[in-house]
Amino acid sequence: MITAIVLVKTTVDRVGEVAESIADLPSVTEVYSVTGEFDLVAIVRVRAHDELAQVIPGQLNKVEGVVSTETHIAFRTYSRHDLEAAFSLGLEAK
Repeated sequence: MITAIVLVKTTVDRVGEVAESIADLPSVTEVYSVTGEFDLVAIVRVRAHDELAQVIPGQLNKVEGVVSTETHIAFRTYSRHDLEAAFSLGLEAK
């Protein structure tokens, strides 16, 4: 699974509508409204890199109200769960 984090700038008056439209796209798993330079952060998950071209410039960027995007592709996922599994030796705690 390939994960892309897409930072989205929208027109000021359409942040909510844009977020809902992006969230409705099949490969988008989450959309967050955020503070800072960007208005939204969208998490896109696909099986192959080629699909990113279909989803981001082909669908997400075409949502009415999207002004610009910046895409970051994740190399590796870290979470509390993953770290606990990585450092566990299978020994029971005493």
